[in-house]
Amino acid sequence: MTKLKLFIFDVGGVLCDGTSVANAIAEYLSLSREEFLTLARFAGLRELQTGKISSVQFWLNFSKISGRRIDEDLWVKFFRPVLRQEVADLIKRLRAKYRVVAGTNTIEPHYQIHIAQGHYSVFDRVYASHQIGLVKPDVEFFLYILENERVEPEETIFVDDTPENVAAAQRIGIRSVLFVNVQDLAERLSSLSEE
Repeated sequence: MTKLKLFIFDVGGVLCDGTSVANAIAEYLSLSREEFLTLARFAGLRELQTGKISSVQFWLNFSKISGRRIDEDLWVKFFRPVLRQEVADLIKRLRAKYRVVAGTNTIEPHYQIHIAQGHYSVFDRVYASHQIGLVKPDVEFFLYILENERVEPEETIFVDDTPENVAAAQRIGIRSVLFVNVQDLAERLSSLSEE
């Protein structure tokens, strides 16, 4: 069996709760979640997540497209990340034996909030979409991390709460775990790391 070398953890929905802001922003703007996300895609959500535009530019685009003037950064207004201490503790235990990095789709304002709150300190390194210019579930996102970490897919375990991201990592041979809860994660990682 190939030696395990690397763990890649998602941040929002795995390490931290309270990171999904789409519902809150949609409600604030009196839109359905689907309406907001459709407008957000046209306003450059992917470009925001890959660091090609700023959140200021995103909201300018959004204002033009939606016909609503948005003068504040709603990504920040509703972003309330809360650390899951049990996951942080699990990561710290893993780091005693393995390298553990974050692989996260994020935007600059959210990244800065996580830094200010110390959430990223549990990792050896953070691979943030807005800095590397790649997003999950694109396979290139995972290949970028593997190349930078100098590991093979089969030497890696990936943890995420989004089935689409888990499936994408599995397609290139990364052993992947869909996060459901902390107890399930601990059991799954224990069995995978003993393989």
